[in-house]
Amino acid sequence: MGSAVAALSRHELEARLEEAEDTLRAIREGEIDALVVKGGGGEKVFTLEGGGQSYRTFMEAMDVGAAAYDSDGQLLYANQALCALLGRAPGSLTGPVLLGLLDAVNQAKFRRLLAQAMQERQSAEIHLRAGDVERSILLAGSPLDFGVVHGTAITFTDISEREQAAVAKESERLARAILASANEAVIVCDRAGRVTHLNGAAIRICAETPVGKTFSEAIDLTFTEASELMSGADIVSMATAGMPVQGLEAAVRSPSAAITDVLISAAPLMVSGERTQGCVVTLINLSQRKAAERHQALLMGELDHRVKNTLAMVMAICTRTAAYERTIEDFQRAFSGRIQALAATHTLLSNASWQNLQVKDVLGAELAPFASLSSGRIATDGLDIVVDAKTAVSLGLVFHELTTNAVKYGALSVPGGKIAVRRTGLAQDGALMIEWEEFDGPLVTKPGSSGFGQTLISRSLGNGAATLDFRPEGIVCRMSIPSYGHFHSAAGGPES
Repeated sequence: MGSAVAALSRHELEARLEEAEDTLRAIREGEIDALVVKGGGGEKVFTLEGGGQSYRTFMEAMDVGAAAYDSDGQLLYANQALCALLGRAPGSLTGPVLLGLLDAVNQAKFRRLLAQAMQERQSAEIHLRAGDVERSILLAGSPLDFGVVHGTAITFTDISEREQAAVAKESERLARAILASANEAVIVCDRAGRVTHLNGAAIRICAETPVGKTFSEAIDLTFTEASELMSGADIVSMATAGMPVQGLEAAVRSPSAAITDVLISAAPLMVSGERTQGCVVTLINLSQRKAAERHQALLMGELDHRVKNTLAMVMAICTRTAAYERTIEDFQRAFSGRIQALAATHTLLSNASWQNLQVKDVLGAELAPFASLSSGRIATDGLDIVVDAKTAVSLGLVFHELTTNAVKYGALSVPGGKIAVRRTGLAQDGALMIEWEEFDGPLVTKPGSSGFGQTLISRSLGNGAATLDFRPEGIVCRMSIPSYGHFHSAAGGPES
């Protein structure tokens, strides 16, 4: 009977209490002389004989706790249902005992209801501890005129189960909200290792309709660092057995065929008591971190390769420069200039993260100590071409030799000399053609022998070529950059 009452809503309870009050009024006014009460044992007929006994008989027939108080607030009578509710033997419940079950706050609420119910119907909710059980009680008080006695009738309805059910429902709603809001993929499995709950992040990496499937069926995991000795089922088995698993790296093959690197952990699911109800598996996406690690490793390998190539080039330049220069001072000057040219190009490449470096940037770095590209002495056209690191280094050496010669003997050796550097098109083999032309400088005569500078110009571009034409009005150098240089226009896309 108590469970049936607890299942009723507050509105239904109040409606039933109002019906009871109407019945009480009819009894007091002599409108009825008997009651038919329905219960678990069927219908019972109670004869109302008048006087206090009739009222008590009716109170005992009620399926909720009830008590009658006089005008001084003294407890006159408490029915058996109330005694049972408060864990007391029938007939043993007194006013002080009932108040003793309440703390100060609930005692104040009870006394206030008792006083107000002398005048009109009132209701309130109190909380008390009966035995080892915390109970929530809905009180309904009404004025009571019984013969010459004026007092209050109060009913006690246990709403603990209903409140506990509401709390449990709210807790479940909160748990589902937390699960759905988590950025990491969260999968809940029962003791058999079957998926029961999962959030949106987990759905995106699981097979279709994962709920009800085993963990291994729901998600395709591989543990690259554990060979074939570890599986997703092992993770779940350990967690459901009470052994947490933390921080294992694994790869997930998602339905989109993309492989996602994850950090997987699993913990036993303890709902109540000490028995494990399943496990909770979390998967943190490591794709970005792993991609960064792979990119860093690639850069380190590329850096190692470039350092070795640069050192080999420095050794070659040192050897060749020493073979052509006559004095130590001449060697020091020529070698230092060429190493500085290499350093300048490397600085440009480093600042541009070793990509998107243009021909005009390399040219500007070599000419900078003597004339800027905006000085009016240097004219460029079509040099906004992106070249790779290897081509940039080679062009830097070529431009250094041409600049050094121009400063010593050519256009940059006199105030009015000028240089034009321009792109002249593509060769039939796809090579990029660039021309360096000097004019308004001193009269040029072809040297009797070629030095290492001319050798370096002609050989620096690998399979390409650079030719020097010693015209009287100024040197002309035509450079051919082979297609292996992967040059691109600034607008993007390979040149054609």
